[in-house]
Amino acid sequence: MIAPAIAHELIAARLLGSPVALRLGLCLAHVEPGRVQVRLPFSAGNVTEGAMVHGGVIAALADVVAVATAVSAAHRPPAGGATANLAISYLASADGCGLLATGLVLRSGARQHAVRVEVASDTGLAIAQALVTVALT
Repeated sequence: MIAPAIAHELIAARLLGSPVALRLGLCLAHVEPGRVQVRLPFSAGNVTEGAMVHGGVIAALADVVAVATAVSAAHRPPAGGATANLAISYLASADGCGLLATGLVLRSGARQHAVRVEVASDTGLAIAQALVTVALT
């Protein structure tokens, strides 16, 4: 497994430094091997109607967190990666709130990683759950 400091650096620079993550306002909250947390502060630019955070924004948050979590558990620093599958279930609306997404590796292979992502409001309300398969190169 790669060193936690290297994983943190890769996640911060390559994933949370990407144009989409910067546009959404994602902030790295916690990194340890096989577990990553990312915050999405509330922004009027991420809503669909009124103050409700768009479901696509929530899915993008889950996607970024899943890849970051896979990187945190990788056996070597990856050259790249992609989401192979993402299945998301929305549990409640995210109405005018910031979000915290927590990724947990369920199974880690040489190339593919199965990750569960739980998205909660900043008050702890469960908003969404995703199962994601990430392929790292």
